[in-house]
Amino acid sequence: MGSDKDADDLTRKNKKINLPKPTRVKNKTPNPIQITAEQILREAREQQEPEFRPPKQKIADLDEHAEYLLQERKKFEDRIRRARQNISEWIKYATWEDKQKDLLGARSVFERAVDVDYKNSTLWIKYAEMEMKNGKKDYARNVLDRAVQYLPRVNQLWYKYVHMEEMIGNVAGARQIYERWMSWMPEQEDWLAFVKFEVRYNEVERARAIFERYVQFHHGVEGWIRYAKFEVKIGGDVLRARNVFERAVEMLADDEGSEKLFVAFAEFEEQCKNVDRARCVYKFGLDHVPKTRAEDLYKKFVCFEKRYGDREGIEDAIVGTRRFEYEDEVRKNPLNYDSWFDYVRLEESAGNRERIREVYERAIANVPLANEKRYWNRYIYLWINYALYEELDTRDVERAREVYRECLNLIPHKKFSFAKIWILAAKFEIRQLNLTAARSILGNAIGKAPKLKIFKNYIEIELQLGNIDRCRTLYHKYLLWNMQSFYAWITYAEFEKSLGETERARYLFELAISQQDLDNHDEMWKAYIDFELSEFEFDRARKLYERQLDWMEQHLEVWIRYAKFEAEALAKDDDDAGFREEKKQGIKRARRVFERALDYFPASEHDKKEGRSRLLEEWLNMEASFGNLGDFSLVQPMLPKKLRRRRQIETEDGSAGYEEYIDYMFPEESEKTNLKILEAAYQWMKKRKLSPGEGYADF
Repeated sequence: MGSDKDADDLTRKNKKINLPKPTRVKNKTPNPIQITAEQILREAREQQEPEFRPPKQKIADLDEHAEYLLQERKKFEDRIRRARQNISEWIKYATWEDKQKDLLGARSVFERAVDVDYKNSTLWIKYAEMEMKNGKKDYARNVLDRAVQYLPRVNQLWYKYVHMEEMIGNVAGARQIYERWMSWMPEQEDWLAFVKFEVRYNEVERARAIFERYVQFHHGVEGWIRYAKFEVKIGGDVLRARNVFERAVEMLADDEGSEKLFVAFAEFEEQCKNVDRARCVYKFGLDHVPKTRAEDLYKKFVCFEKRYGDREGIEDAIVGTRRFEYEDEVRKNPLNYDSWFDYVRLEESAGNRERIREVYERAIANVPLANEKRYWNRYIYLWINYALYEELDTRDVERAREVYRECLNLIPHKKFSFAKIWILAAKFEIRQLNLTAARSILGNAIGKAPKLKIFKNYIEIELQLGNIDRCRTLYHKYLLWNMQSFYAWITYAEFEKSLGETERARYLFELAISQQDLDNHDEMWKAYIDFELSEFEFDRARKLYERQLDWMEQHLEVWIRYAKFEAEALAKDDDDAGFREEKKQGIKRARRVFERALDYFPASEHDKKEGRSRLLEEWLNMEASFGNLGDFSLVQPMLPKKLRRRRQIETEDGSAGYEEYIDYMFPEESEKTNLKILEAAYQWMKKRKLSPGEGYADF
């Protein structure tokens, strides 16, 4: 047991790793001699020991040579035995045998490698290159023939095979190899290589036949374009080239990529100086190619028109290009109404009436998906622009009326409405001298979707026509619809005032201030008082201020306005004899108003201190405005001191710190504070007399 314990202790000691203690750098000042990394690397390079190189061996006789061959072969055999699938080792082995002039040995190695991986094209190429380098063309032909049988889809082998036959002058054999290759239906470049082979030997008919076979197999546009270019470049036959293009258009006009065919066809006609035919090709292509793929075609057409067209043709081409851009935008997002606006403006600049109407109809057909007003704000202007276009540009009144009617029927008035549409439709009927229809439209608007703007415009129209009774009826409906609106009451009263109906206006104001649910009582009272002041009814205005103070006595602004009114109400021209006396009386009344207001804003209540300070500031400013009649001594003793204090912020989680605020200390409060201090001192002195031995301990 003891030995086991000792063994465990030893293993623990062995397992324990003693790490060196990290050194602490005491002196962190920079070294006076700085050494760069480049110097360190150069020094290490200089101190490096030279690399060991084995001595060169010189072979003196055949026995040493045989021994050398045996050793090298043994090395190569060991390598390929360890990595049998590594073809590069086989190629190195065969290349070494070839350097030793042992062609049979090299062939043996290549054949063994082919048995390992016959799908490696590099192996076949190296094998064939070795045979060709040694002048064994039959062996090389045999190797490449076997290679293309095993790997018919590897183009490099075919190219190598053809190149070898062509280099030795066997043109018929090379052609036969191409035919074998084409039977596998290779890619486009391979067919073109066959064509170039025939062209090199001036076999134009053979090359044309190859192109015919090629375009029948590859139905793409590129083949036909190359075929036509071949006819122009090699044969020089324009009619044959045009015939190729026409056949291609018949077969591929609606296929993908046909825009390249039209561009090539038009450029061919342009080179042949047939401008009209080129323009016809461009237009035919633009009619058949979808807008999503015709961008390059449009650009080419615009450049063509700039070179050969007149002004009208150039403008049409530019409009066509921009039309393509807008078509792409509205196709991606039909609900992008800004793109529709730009598209419509483009068509309006072109002036094609049918196309303009088509774009408008397509635009308004994209109704917003949600019945929320924010989604309809831009959409509704499409209808407005459409109606204005029909009315002002085309002079088609019935069509414009139909546009307005369809728009009003489309809007979900129970959820939201647009006053602008109702008003524009009504004004359109007025321009057509159809007043009955205009009133019908505005009446429907008030019945379905009443709005302030509709009432305002309807009343304005009737007022311009001089129909006062209709205006009063509309105001009654306006008030029935929104009795709480102070604006409605004020506009109605001002309407009666403009007609000289002062008593009617006063009665409306009285009705308005008696409404309990009015949305802004202060503005209503203010408008009523301004009305009485405009009529120079100062006594009525004073009574209104008193009534308003009974209604809202804590309203600071009302007191300030009341005081200013008293100070300025009786101010007349300086030529009047009693101006100064009346001014004094007005000042006294204003001071009494301020004194009454101060009673409602006592200094003892903390939440009213700021209001009291504001009243005193306004009073002081008013005394300054009185000039010689002002008396600052009435206000200055009552002015407070501003104190910057801190208070604790209370939150739901507890205290959250402190904040600074401005407090006001009025003279009344300071006097009370002094009295409290004196009273506390008196009580302390009285207590001290009763117990003289206690000293200051009880205080």
